Amino acid sequence: MTDPIADMLTRVRNAVQARHAKVDLPASRLKVEIARILKDEGYISHYKTGEEDGRNSLTVFLKYGPKGEQVITNIERVSRPGCRVYVSGAKIPRVLGGLGINILTTSHGLMTGRDARKQGFGGEILCNVY
Repeated sequence: MTDPIADMLTRVRNAVQARHAKVDLPASRLKVEIARILKDEGYISHYKTGEEDGRNSLTVFLKYGPKGEQVITNIERVSRPGCRVYVSGAKIPRVLGGLGINILTTSHGLMTGRDARKQGFGGEILCNVY
């Protein structure tokens, strides 16, 4: 697999569209940090890591509204292995005028675009979530 982050985002997108309660995927530190940000921003209910058949796994528990509407409308990869997208701290784009988030990897770890803009950090835009 050449892009495990895109695989994670696709699994979450497909599970939300199919109205699944949870989605299982292979774990890595970067994927766990993405799940942490999604939980902190209220897009998923929670996540847990564990070991399954000798491999680390990540289980993401999805969140829906009171009438079953999707909390994650869309989740898309921005920076890809073939075309990296880097921005400075002043030029971090807003997602849907501030209604969504983008997740950046900076020299100070993974953070939302809002936090990176506040602290003046630039970095690679991994994905947009709204």
